[in-house]
Amino acid sequence: MHKKEADKLNIDSTQYTTRLSRRYAERKQYTPPRPGRISSFIPGTVVEVLVKEGDKVAIGDDIVVLDAMKMKNRLKSHISGKVTAVNIKPGDRVAKGVVMVEIA
Repeated sequence: MHKKEADKLNIDSTQYTTRLSRRYAERKQYTPPRPGRISSFIPGTVVEVLVKEGDKVAIGDDIVVLDAMKMKNRLKSHISGKVTAVNIKPGDRVAKGVVMVEIA
């Protein structure tokens, strides 16, 4: 039987010494969300894209209409800025987490 070495685990700025499972060690690392990316929060179909590259948007402006689970969801901008990329078009089917529009 092979004994694993202890690793350091940081939880809320406190260091713990423990053995980490292989599953934990190989997990997908967390990356904080980037504020300028408008991503799909649920799988669906793009009904309408309300902006184009170069448009200026303000907080609360509608960006995309996404049809998901028989409901039309209006995705809004959560920052002010200029649209730098539109990665979708009407009729596209998107999975959860797909970056649809980028704002800088």
